[in-house]
Amino acid sequence: MLVEVKKSELLGRMKAPSSKSYTHRALILSALAKGKSRIFNPLICDDTIATLNCLEKIGIRIKKKKEFWEIEGGNLKPPKEILFCKESGTTFRLIIAVCSLIKGRCILSGESSLLKRPILPLLSALRKLGVKCKKEKNKIILENNFLGGKTKIRGDISSQFISALLLISPFCQKEVEIILTTPLESTPYLLITLEMQNEFGVKIECSKDLRRFKIKRQNYRNRDYFVEGDWSSASPFLVGGAIAGRVEIKGLNFESIQADKKIIEVLKKAGAGVIIKNGKIKVKRSSLRAFSFNVKDCPDLFPIICVLASRTEGESEISGIRRLKFKESNRLEEMRKGLKRIGIGVRRRGDSFFVRGGIPKGGEIETKDHRIAMAFSILGLVSEKKIVIKNGECVVKSYPNYWEELKKLKAHIKIEDGK
Repeated sequence: MLVEVKKSELLGRMKAPSSKSYTHRALILSALAKGKSRIFNPLICDDTIATLNCLEKIGIRIKKKKEFWEIEGGNLKPPKEILFCKESGTTFRLIIAVCSLIKGRCILSGESSLLKRPILPLLSALRKLGVKCKKEKNKIILENNFLGGKTKIRGDISSQFISALLLISPFCQKEVEIILTTPLESTPYLLITLEMQNEFGVKIECSKDLRRFKIKRQNYRNRDYFVEGDWSSASPFLVGGAIAGRVEIKGLNFESIQADKKIIEVLKKAGAGVIIKNGKIKVKRSSLRAFSFNVKDCPDLFPIICVLASRTEGESEISGIRRLKFKESNRLEEMRKGLKRIGIGVRRRGDSFFVRGGIPKGGEIETKDHRIAMAFSILGLVSEKKIVIKNGECVVKSYPNYWEELKKLKAHIKIEDGK
């Protein structure tokens, strides 16, 4: 799919899509709880459907109704086929852990881009808890025997490793102790896991610095769960309002612990006109100034923050970029190449990426990364010439209706099959 975005104003109101992070976890917690749970307002996208499909293949009954998804949990069975996780890192890591609870053999795989992402630290930590597991070429093989005990794992590669361990720890035969050997990164994502475990009836004992966790045997409780709006998916539109018009968004939780709620802080640092009132956030075009921001805990914001920085007066510094190469793509390299291609000055020094504000000239961007595609589509609104995005269908990973929503806000978009 080829998507052309031309210079235009972004104007209007919209409702934020549901949170991907919360939907993944709600599905898994409902599957681990005995009885029926209902998930209201779930996000339906490639990644969450990957989790749903994997759960169905290991014995979880799921009914997709108009108002909610009904999950009958507590009865895990060995799958009759390979569990294919598509490109979803969250699915892959969390389902690997869930499979360690199954009496039988489980095999997981995914797209080649997913299999290049780090996984060995999680497997090593699971082995210390009694799980027989290994990576063999393009698949992960597990056999049950999750016992519990003490394990150590790095906290600076992926918080999903720790979330995966925490989600299964209540099924331990002996108390679990998880020790992080390095400080935790992407802390808010782990806090979401802890928050949701508590809401499904499980208490986790942890140190103040989130470096040590203790978990006793417990049972999850089934329940109804409402998924809040997604700050990650709302961010392109908020930045779009700041550089190209005026946008109002409802359906976001302003008390949320989501990492990407930090977009409010970034917008204010850049001098954007931000108004929060009556449960809505409005952002309008303003004169923008250069800023500094660390994306260590919110790496998904990196592409769209680069877009914001490209429209400021001066040079902005985005730090905490070390782990960006471990995402769906090497996001640092893709943004560096893409911004230079359309005429924006960038440079890297150590753990920082610098973006000099200017006027994008337009051009062609080829990516299979949903966040990159969304980011450059917003830059297309202010480019001298159109920006053409190849593989525009990649947005289905997290936001299937993205292009339609952009059109509703009066963006000038042309979509071609590209075949």
